[in-house]
Amino acid sequence: MDVGNRTPLYEAHLAQGAKMADFSGWEMPIHYGSQIEEHHQVRRDAGMFDVSHMCVVDLLGAKSRDFLRYLLANDVAKIDDQPGKALYSCMLNKRGGVIDDLIIYHMSSVWYRLVVNAGTREKDIAWLARHAASFGIEVEVRTDLAMIAVQGPSARDKVHRVLGARADAAAVLERFYATESGPLFIARTGYTGEDGYEIMLPEDEAEDYWYALREAGVSPCGLGARDTLRLEAGMNLYGQDMSEETSPLTSGLGWTIAWQPEDRRFVGREALEAEREAGPLQHLVGLVLEDKGVLRAHQKVIVDGLGEGETTSGSFAPTLGKAIALARIPVGEATHCSVEIRNKRLRARIVKPPFVRNGKSVID
Repeated sequence: MDVGNRTPLYEAHLAQGAKMADFSGWEMPIHYGSQIEEHHQVRRDAGMFDVSHMCVVDLLGAKSRDFLRYLLANDVAKIDDQPGKALYSCMLNKRGGVIDDLIIYHMSSVWYRLVVNAGTREKDIAWLARHAASFGIEVEVRTDLAMIAVQGPSARDKVHRVLGARADAAAVLERFYATESGPLFIARTGYTGEDGYEIMLPEDEAEDYWYALREAGVSPCGLGARDTLRLEAGMNLYGQDMSEETSPLTSGLGWTIAWQPEDRRFVGREALEAEREAGPLQHLVGLVLEDKGVLRAHQKVIVDGLGEGETTSGSFAPTLGKAIALARIPVGEATHCSVEIRNKRLRARIVKPPFVRNGKSVID
């Protein structure tokens, strides 16, 4: 394997027997022996992920709010009076295509923290910098930080055990809020459908916390389990379930668009309004395979009477014991479809994501 970027936890992954692979130019752990066991560990107890490949960006300046209200489809004005509150949004191009999806943390009137995807970090930083100058905003890329996500029904209790006296600040956090505790930035957010924290911390402290969490009973997990967990939770993956060629309206993310107030002009609004008026031709749905087989991305989907679409993400779902997928299909009423796998058409049921919530199936 060619040497790629390495997180501060790279040596810890090797010491724990991780199988490493390239992910968006980073050498990352895929699993530590069993992806399925790691998946179940998160659903039933607590697991931790090295997500230091994600890009943390601080926006600093008096017009940070105005800047984000222009740049994002969602509206940070919603969280004006809630310090620490997080907001999920898409950042769009003028055609309404998704440049990236990200989380914004409102820390003060002059400080917002963004977490963007590893595979889009260069174009995201360039896009932010391109628009920041006219608002007088400082864009600070926090390459000095590592990030550990601890997820699962027991995750918070085990993190509190490790934090000791610093646990008080985390313990009072509501979901989708963040706080600072000494050098730690602790957010009650995640990408698994389970409760837990995403902890940003100085890179030279990451390994100590990683091993302390392991001692507290938190199992190391790789990106393989993270993918099946987020798919079961119906969470989009950038580059598969949305891209610069698709809009939030065709990616199951219409709920992230703040149409009000009508006079807020954000990048991509005109294109989205035109698409909304015309009516999107496709939408994102969930599929549950009823025949025997494996669902993957980019498989043809045939919906009788409506036309064809394509799976965008697909996998075996360990919690359900079934193959599931997200798929972009023609808009219309349908309960079933066929998926073309190895020149065979297999029957699948069309459902509304998520597939799993709080560790339990939510599909019939």
